[in-house]
Amino acid sequence: MIGLIGKKLGMTQIFDENGDRIPVTVIQAGPCRVIHRKNKEKHGYDSIQLGFEEVGEEKVNKPLIGHFKKHNSPLYRHLKEFRLKVYKDIEEKEIFDVGMFTQNEVLKITGTSKGKGFSGVMKRHNFHGFKATHGVHESYRGPGSIGQCATPSRVFKGKKMPGHQGVDKVSVTNVKVVKIDQKKNIVLVKGAVPGHINGIVYLRKEL
Repeated sequence: MIGLIGKKLGMTQIFDENGDRIPVTVIQAGPCRVIHRKNKEKHGYDSIQLGFEEVGEEKVNKPLIGHFKKHNSPLYRHLKEFRLKVYKDIEEKEIFDVGMFTQNEVLKITGTSKGKGFSGVMKRHNFHGFKATHGVHESYRGPGSIGQCATPSRVFKGKKMPGHQGVDKVSVTNVKVVKIDQKKNIVLVKGAVPGHINGIVYLRKEL
């Protein structure tokens, strides 16, 4: 599975030849440089490590600076390793961009969901809450009973409770590529993808 590191720029809409509106997410994908190549004989599996967004030395810590210098590479803000299901003849210093994708191709896109802070069970887990009449005095938006009064008299692990929502790794599959602008390294995909504006996403080919 080969892919690219990208940045979500936002959402907009375009119209097809029939005049139908298509909601799209705009992603700046690449260019990404192959920093390091792993092979099955030495590392136990085949993969490539890609770098995205060049930066100066003041933006990178010393261990990473040593890693980039070892592989004769510029410094990058983001690194991501993509495993290869089958061996592909890819070497270090190669550059990948949106040219690797084609229109109407289907991708898998992974990102970090928006953070929504501390949320109750109705927002976090879609509880329907209590009715607001007939002698109901407790919180209408509360979770209700969460355990037992007797054996085992405890709250089981994994119980759906209020808590922090969002900032989770989320993947969406079967995302259709609507349009590609290779000069600007822009790809438009149909529908929404996880994350906020300027959030980092990973685009993978569905094999």
